[in-house]
Amino acid sequence: MSAETLKPAETAVLIVDMLNDFVTGALKCERAAAIIPNIKALLDAARKAGARVVYSTDAHSPDDHEIKVAWHAHAMAGTEGAEIIDELAPKPGDHVSKKTSYSAFYGTDLDAYLRQKGITTLILTGVLTNCCIQYIAGEAFVRGHRLIVPPDCVEALTEKEHTDALAYIKFWFKAEMTDAKALIGSWR
Repeated sequence: MSAETLKPAETAVLIVDMLNDFVTGALKCERAAAIIPNIKALLDAARKAGARVVYSTDAHSPDDHEIKVAWHAHAMAGTEGAEIIDELAPKPGDHVSKKTSYSAFYGTDLDAYLRQKGITTLILTGVLTNCCIQYIAGEAFVRGHRLIVPPDCVEALTEKEHTDALAYIKFWFKAEMTDAKALIGSWR
């Protein structure tokens, strides 16, 4: 990845579900803590370079389909569990888009925001590689976005789920796999 191929004005780092309930709470992913320093370093570099920082976060109500059918209560809107972890807290100018399903696009303002800001490249970070990250990658791909997934900035419950999802995202959605350090270096 070189600076010529990564244009900060057209790039957004998307942080997916790095919430209290997914890092330490109701649906804890034990492996999520390991990616926090990499995401933080990437966010700091992205902000410094002038790229957008966008959060896609669960904010459920009791009648959401996902809560009723798939999972017990988690990341309930207005609770501490639905808050972004302190280490990755949004800064002024960042955008937070709340979602009620695996989809970052369905029923949210994300697509309109990205279009309004001229974003063509998305760097996906967060949890879970084989659930929301994979789902969002597909949605972004069909909307024409260039996708970059730093494997050291996404995580799943198991190594197999993580690596299988990365392979799927790379093959089906043509995502570029580049670690955080290389991305940070491309913005210097």
